[in-house]
Amino acid sequence: MAGGNWSPTDMPVLPGFYMNFMAAATASIQQGARGTVVVPVKAHWGPVREFVEITSESRIRDMYTDDESGGATAYTTLRFALMGGAQKVLAYRLAADTAATATLTLQGDSSTDVLKLEARYPGARGNNFKITVQTSLVDSTKKDIKLYDGTTLLRTFTFAENKAAEVINGDSENKWIVATKMADGVLADVSSVPMIGGDSGITGVTNADYMAALDAIEAQEFNVTTLDGISEAALRASVVSWVSRVRDAGKGIVAVLGGSTADDTAADAVTKAINKSAQVNHEGIVNVGTGAVLNGVRYSSAQVAAFVAGLIAGTPLSAATTYAGTPFEDVTRRWTRTEQEQAVRNGVFLLIHDGRQVKVLRGVNSLISLRQGQSNAWKKIRTISVMDSVNLDLQRTAEDSYIGKVNNTEEGRLALIGACKEYLRTLANAGVIESTGYDVYLDPDYPNPDPDQVFLKWEARLTDVMEQIFGTFIVK
Repeated sequence: MAGGNWSPTDMPVLPGFYMNFMAAATASIQQGARGTVVVPVKAHWGPVREFVEITSESRIRDMYTDDESGGATAYTTLRFALMGGAQKVLAYRLAADTAATATLTLQGDSSTDVLKLEARYPGARGNNFKITVQTSLVDSTKKDIKLYDGTTLLRTFTFAENKAAEVINGDSENKWIVATKMADGVLADVSSVPMIGGDSGITGVTNADYMAALDAIEAQEFNVTTLDGISEAALRASVVSWVSRVRDAGKGIVAVLGGSTADDTAADAVTKAINKSAQVNHEGIVNVGTGAVLNGVRYSSAQVAAFVAGLIAGTPLSAATTYAGTPFEDVTRRWTRTEQEQAVRNGVFLLIHDGRQVKVLRGVNSLISLRQGQSNAWKKIRTISVMDSVNLDLQRTAEDSYIGKVNNTEEGRLALIGACKEYLRTLANAGVIESTGYDVYLDPDYPNPDPDQVFLKWEARLTDVMEQIFGTFIVK
């Protein structure tokens, strides 16, 4: 999908829809689906370097388990994103080259290797699998292979002689093992023999693995991304550079980052959080400044970032994350009012405890110093979400219905402008922009475009939510 920013001194070469957002211009054509978070994770089970769609907590357990020993991060990260309100989460499991599947070779009565069993996915979970081979209690002419996860029976495979691999691999309910026939023969009975050799490949994961994951993520359709609780400075810097590049290329994404528990609770926690935002200073990065407590467990701001990512993705364009409630029972450090004011002014996304509940203070990103063409509205997550959403819709509709399909004649340009105005009307009806004063027209600054170029100008005023209410109470 070609698109992104353009300059009259450096015109794009590829066909596409190019849009510059100035402080008074934003629009779109057909509202697209929002609500997708994509995140790299580490786990003891599940496909490696593949995207898995997650829509429920049970799906997390099925695909990755809830085991978070040894550095696994999938369960908390994905669960927090769903808790935040993400419509869909795309998970991408990271693993080093040391990742390996657990295996077991079963022999026949003559000690010949007859059947090789292998865990479906690399990971330590496969080492929990135990195999029992016995004569079937239902049909004495057949045998059973019983697959256990620890002491829990997962599946029983009943098969005739030499048909074990065919039965195991053909079982649509089998999510755990694959089988390879090695020779003909009757399997010897065994009891609770473990599969061995499974390695999750977690300890060897490096920043390079995360950056390779981001390269894969870039090709996906999503709104928000985050890391799986990682707060390492060099990786944060790489993510920031990646987000900046991707946004400049026209893909409206936001990344949510956070810090370590030590930073969140340090005596100079406020300074540390503010410095992180100052180092980033970008509307595409949200910097979470405090950790949170859930069910008595303390989580760092880098872990809470997954919840914030889900919250941003799941908040409709007509609303904001400001004062959004959360399921957390407390924060790991309660900022004072003066500190909270510092957070808002300096691009720190903060969770606060108001005495009754933990909620978002204000929906701000890390932008502090405005660049050319930006206004203070760029500091708000809602503004960026609206612009990203409508820009994506513009690109999609232009590519699907106009580029290469409609003649660049007066009639064709009028049709394009009419569709743009109709979409602005839908945005106005949804309360995303003001209902009066919006317009789309040919940009008079470019009176003599090339025959295949159309320059449009958009005028619209974004609405905002009530975030500050001032009143005067007069007592008589």
